[in-house]
Amino acid sequence: MSALEKQVSGGHYKSLKIQPIEYIHANGIPFAEGSVIKYVTRWRDKGGLADLEKAKHFLELLIELEQKARDPE
Repeated sequence: MSALEKQVSGGHYKSLKIQPIEYIHANGIPFAEGSVIKYVTRWRDKGGLADLEKAKHFLELLIELEQKARDPE
């Protein structure tokens, strides 16, 4: 059994045609963006609003880091 066929702790990705990790890896998406994709993809089937809050937090982190990178103080 491949690692993609096995899911630890729940089945929230089983119904998807492609797992978030496959999409994230195939497209070379960095960590923060990948985390947003992961949490937005699973929120209905796993963590509910808490997963949306996590996605929002990663977006806020990404915005803050990008602002600092573009306008170093």
